[in-house]
Amino acid sequence: MADNKKTSILFIYTGGTIGMVQDQDTGALKPFRFDNILEEVPELRKFGFNLSSYAFNPPLDSSNISPDAWIKIAGIIEQNYHSFDGFIVLHGTDTMAFSASALSFMLENLGKPVIFTGSQLPIGSLRTDAKENLISSVEIAAAVKNGEPLVPEVGIFFENRLYRGNRTTKNNTEDFNAFMSGNYPPLAESGVHIRYNYSAIRYATHEPLIVHQKLDERLLILKLFPGISRQVVESAFSIGGIRAVILETFGAGNAPEHDWFIQLVKEACGQGIIVMNVTQCNTGSVEMGMYETSRRLAVAGVVNGRDITTEAAVTKLMYLTGVSDDPAWIVKHLSMSLRGEMTV
Repeated sequence: MADNKKTSILFIYTGGTIGMVQDQDTGALKPFRFDNILEEVPELRKFGFNLSSYAFNPPLDSSNISPDAWIKIAGIIEQNYHSFDGFIVLHGTDTMAFSASALSFMLENLGKPVIFTGSQLPIGSLRTDAKENLISSVEIAAAVKNGEPLVPEVGIFFENRLYRGNRTTKNNTEDFNAFMSGNYPPLAESGVHIRYNYSAIRYATHEPLIVHQKLDERLLILKLFPGISRQVVESAFSIGGIRAVILETFGAGNAPEHDWFIQLVKEACGQGIIVMNVTQCNTGSVEMGMYETSRRLAVAGVVNGRDITTEAAVTKLMYLTGVSDDPAWIVKHLSMSLRGEMTV
């Protein structure tokens, strides 16, 4: 661990279940003042760290999270980057994978831990998972080896596992293990000890942090299903100003072979709309050309999303289209792994 006298962690509370306590009079759940975090989790005092907090006012339910919130989080980290050793973002679970993915792209050359966590039960509940998630996140955010942070990237810690943020998907609303990373191993696992998977962690290049705060939201997800009509597909591609479409395809990237479907996709690509092929499966990868049903998409100009999650695809496209107006440049960088978000 780092020298306790020097280790400093900033909590960024955006909202979500983790920040709720029960009103003593009404019994209803309400947000608590996050600057009183040590009163709710006194165990944190035992670290001896300098713990500070910034709370959104009002706090946001994760269903209300938008790119504006991501820009705000990135700005807070940028302003405090040289004052803290690590950052913990407290966030609702429903859109946490989107937010963690977005921050991974927005924080270029990140050299410090940014750990997202939350809980399935409020911090004030007797059986809450909030305290364990919070305490372990603090320990991971403060961990160093040879003077360098052990996990200098954006991660999600939940139920004893730290995942790369842009590799995660929420897959459970009932159990404490709310997240999965179907195509990438955990960066760390906590038990009696916290075991770090060093070979899976991306380490810093020591370049200055660059914070990207321009995101383009003009995209949509088109989830394919048996019987999808020409009218639906045509309507999606004809939305005014749309810059990118994520095709959620079957299995290894397969789609209907109808001539009208392929023609619509080809026309969209020809008009400069970025079309990206992402599988509907939580585990596995798009393999363009493995079957004829995906080969024709490749010929039409569709970008191979490989094993990227939908959450990472959405936020990567927002980031890239915010940086450039050149479709060729965007396609080139979509096909690259920029922050470890896909296997190439």
